[in-house]
Parts: sequence; C-alpha cells; structure tokens
Amino acid sequence: MYNREENVREINEALMAGHRALECLQDAEKCLSNAKDLGLWDMIGGGLLIGLLKHSRLDDASASIEEAKRLLLRFQKELKDVFIPTNLKMEIDGFITFADFFLDGVIADWYVQKKIDQALEEVQDARVRVGVVLSELEDMKQCEMKQCGFGG
Repeated sequence: MYNREENVREINEALMAGHRALECLQDAEKCLSNAKDLGLWDMIGGGLLIGLLKHSRLDDASASIEEAKRLLLRFQKELKDVFIPTNLKMEIDGFITFADFFLDGVIADWYVQKKIDQALEEVQDARVRVGVVLSELEDMKQCEMKQCGFGG
C-alpha cells in the first residue's frame, strides 16, 4: 500500500545519498581538471615538481572516484525504495558504468593526458546525470508534500 509520508522519507534518504555522491563527483572533477592543467605543463617540460603535483591530483581524484562509486551504489539502492509514479521517467541505471571505466583503465594509465581528458568527461557526465535525478527527486518531493495525487 502506498504511503505518502513514507515516500517523502525515502525521497529524503535518496536526496541525501545523491548529494553526497554529487559532492564526491565534484571533488573528482576538480582534481582531474587540475591534473589536466598540470599535464599540459608537464608535456611542455614542467619538470619533476609538476609531474609530482599532477600525480598527487590524480591520487586525490582516484580517492574521490572510489568514494563516489560507493556513494552512487548507495544512491541507486535508496532510489529503489522511492515510489516513482509511472508518469515520471527517471534514469536511475548506469551511474556505476563510469566508475568501471576508471577501475579498468585510467588508474593504470593516468599519466596519459588523453586518459585524464576521458576521465574528466566521464565524471562530468555522471555529475550532470546525478544532478538531473536530484532535481527530479526534489520536484517529486514538492509534489508529494503538496499531495499532487499520484499513487493512491
């Protein structure tokens, strides 16, 4: 049986999990962007210090990505607890696909600028997708609070 108050609670849990994942994605994006800039300097002869800084940023990005992956799995789990009316379409699958990309190839090859660019694009894409779902959840929560009448 559908319970509006329970659904609002589940939406809130999903929102919290999603926002935490989004923060990790933003951290990873910042680190990768910084590593990309350092990589450009490194390619034109930046020296040992630039190379060390680049790899430090990549280490930070890797840690953020690992945490984001964990939090995205939790976000997906929380989304499964939310009653989503049939007239709303939420893209909740595929959040983890980008993390597999990192685990399979990027970490071993991070010193390659092209891989940094690809990683940055994947993180940005995941960040946008999480943002869209969070926005839809916020709208759904507002509707539930106003008792829009779906569900029963």
